[in-house]
Formats: sequence, structure tokens, C-alpha cells
Amino acid sequence: MMTTLMIILLEVALGKLGATIGAGITAIAAGIGIGNIGARAAEATARQPEAGNDIRTTMIISAALIEGICILGIVTCIIALFV
Repeated sequence: MMTTLMIILLEVALGKLGATIGAGITAIAAGIGIGNIGARAAEATARQPEAGNDIRTTMIISAALIEGICILGIVTCIIALFV
């Protein structure tokens, strides 16, 4: 009886741990991705200053798409955490 209860609690605890680790990894990966976009955009603008506006627009769109994926991943982990 006690063993069954402990197994159930362990399953719930591991599920919550997995959800929190997943949310953390999602946020870290998004930060790394947006940092890389910013670095590459700065390098590209330094090489071709006349294309700065196009590069900036592309950078903002890419960062927004990465943030959208990050939010989706975090929401999925939060749902897994509370369900």
C-alpha cells in the first residue's frame, strides 16, 4: 500500500521536474538564439552599412518568431506542470 503511494508521488514529482527543466531549457535556448541573431546582424551591418534597415527588419522578424516558439514551449511546460 505504501509502496504504491510512493510510486504515484514519485511519478508526479518527476513530471513536475521534467516540466520545469523543459521550461528552463526553452528560455535558455531562446536567449541563445536571439543573442546569435543580434551578433550576426551587427556583423552584417558592419560589413554593409547600406543594408542596415533590411538587416534590422529581418532580425526583428526572426527574434519575434523565436520568442513565439519560446512562449509556446513555456506554456506547454506550464500546462504539463499543472495537469
